Amino acid sequence: MSRTRLPRAIAVTTTLVTMASANLLMVPESAHATFGTADIKPIESNIAAKPWASATAATGSSNARLAIDGDPATSWQPGSAGARQWLTVDLGGTYDNLRKVKVFFSDRGVAHRYVVEASSDGRRWKTIADRSHNRSVSRGEVHLFTRPGTRFARLTFTGGPGKARAGVSELQVLNYLRDDLTLGADLSWMDDVQDRQYWVDPLAADRGAGPHLLDVAKDRGIEYSRLRIFNEPRSESTGQPTPIPRQGPERSLVSAQRIKQRGMGLGIDFHYADSWADPSKQPKPRAWAELEFADLSKAVYGFTADYLKRLIRQGTTPEKVAVGNEIINGFMYGSEAADIGTTNPPYFVDQADIYQSQPGGGLLWKYWRSTDPVERQLYDQSWDRFTTLAAAGIKAVRDASPTSKVEIHVIVDKDKLDKTMEFWHQFLTRVKAKGQKPDVLAISYYPEWHGTPEALERNLNTMATTHPGYEIDIAETAYPASGGDGSPLPNSPYPRTIQGQADAIRRVFQAANDVVDNRGSGALVWEPAGYQPMFRAVPGLANTWEPHASINVFNASRAKHILQDTVYTSTMVGASPKLPSALRMLTTVNNKITNVPVRWQPLPPGSTDRPGEVTVTGTTAAGPVTAVIDVMPGHGEHDVTTS
Repeated sequence: MSRTRLPRAIAVTTTLVTMASANLLMVPESAHATFGTADIKPIESNIAAKPWASATAATGSSNARLAIDGDPATSWQPGSAGARQWLTVDLGGTYDNLRKVKVFFSDRGVAHRYVVEASSDGRRWKTIADRSHNRSVSRGEVHLFTRPGTRFARLTFTGGPGKARAGVSELQVLNYLRDDLTLGADLSWMDDVQDRQYWVDPLAADRGAGPHLLDVAKDRGIEYSRLRIFNEPRSESTGQPTPIPRQGPERSLVSAQRIKQRGMGLGIDFHYADSWADPSKQPKPRAWAELEFADLSKAVYGFTADYLKRLIRQGTTPEKVAVGNEIINGFMYGSEAADIGTTNPPYFVDQADIYQSQPGGGLLWKYWRSTDPVERQLYDQSWDRFTTLAAAGIKAVRDASPTSKVEIHVIVDKDKLDKTMEFWHQFLTRVKAKGQKPDVLAISYYPEWHGTPEALERNLNTMATTHPGYEIDIAETAYPASGGDGSPLPNSPYPRTIQGQADAIRRVFQAANDVVDNRGSGALVWEPAGYQPMFRAVPGLANTWEPHASINVFNASRAKHILQDTVYTSTMVGASPKLPSALRMLTTVNNKITNVPVRWQPLPPGSTDRPGEVTVTGTTAAGPVTAVIDVMPGHGEHDVTTS
């Protein structure tokens, strides 16, 4: 996590004090499953509208983009009327969990005849909807389908007797969360709160999942937990060993057992430091501070391999291992720190004769792009030292725990994507030359420091398309449910409320899932029990905590059923429209499409008395639906045609 602010321990303490003070003023409410409310819908993402998608057409290609611009008031219009006019959307990469295509036409009163096809390569096509014999007048339709590995969607008009010219206002291709996208959290804080009980519903006779934090986390859909590892936990200010070595190697072995006992995935995050490591501070461990560089590299290898072997021996093999934490500026700083200008942590500066006595792995970014030969040499040397240490860590993982994936975790500061891409270029080139490579390229995302959700998507897509041989992960994210009078954080559209917290985290899950070629591997919430917490202390119950409703984002973001959620139809002025009694529904567990009954609300009185558009809502067992009805002029005023 990027921190040019209060140390984590102080920040967490402040959070707890604020929450405790607020709880003193709260009256216990009646029993509820989770504190507060949040309306969390399954994630549905229109990939066709993403900046990396593009559109082409048989004719009228200059305005093809208007069919995927998200604005139904604009449209692609073919250069000529008649059959075999086609529009193709390139999604920029393949997707395995596309399930729905929505098409909305620009013309009313037309029985559109067309075929929708999907393809992985733009050459071999599979039909997913055939309306070549359609006689129903409507402005659009929703088509459900299952076809893993889809990159292209194509709509082709097949024509008809009227030979009417027709355009496409919107062609949407909708993506849903993949089953293999890991939704998890860094729950290292479980080591700090041994005396607390966590319950799904602590005020009810049946409290539900609990009493351990992990019980509630798993019940609410958190399927993976990362653990940070400090070499020898020390005070961030004094550098002295902490009375209780929290998040140290020994205590973390116990945390790892608790995670695996619950069938959850395990990640290990080596800080290679005795206290917090992040972009503003990367101190060496005290035991390694005075080692010559060659011995420092050996220490990295030995510590990493030995600890992973201990994990394996106790039956807790990690699925993923991060070599360093937020290492955009390198790690294990040494004598180069004077050139970097680092001032954190205090003990690293106060005891410079120890910690800065030998070279380390800090990067000299100040010489990036320098044309001075001496400065350029210093820049390259810092990269060589850093990647030598990183390669030692990667090799240790490969040797000791070959089934574990290796992650390299950095940040993309706001408007500084160029720096991160330089990092990946230098890092991946140099560790490859040293015989190593990671599996996962990861970033943290906190909007106040790293930009808007749209910037996050651009950053992930740039990484994925520039370096296609790697998985892409969001290793940390968080969003507060309180503070600032509820106003959104900088760069964020979401208020600091329980609903806003759920929406912000849901948006990050969506960004991870929408990475091209299914390369987004997961997203982890950082410390949902401590930092910007998703839990609250229960009033009147000592050491008892319950989850906010926002934590349901882990379960509720996944779609179990995908509906034909919109019906387009038409009727004449003064007539009642014929609405279907059932709609199509795709069940994700087996990819079967069935019919689900729908109950429509009555039309408002007089709604079809004049030409226009009427919207009616309906309900099904799988969720709400909408009917969009075009009210057409009477016979003789307007002729219905076929495209």
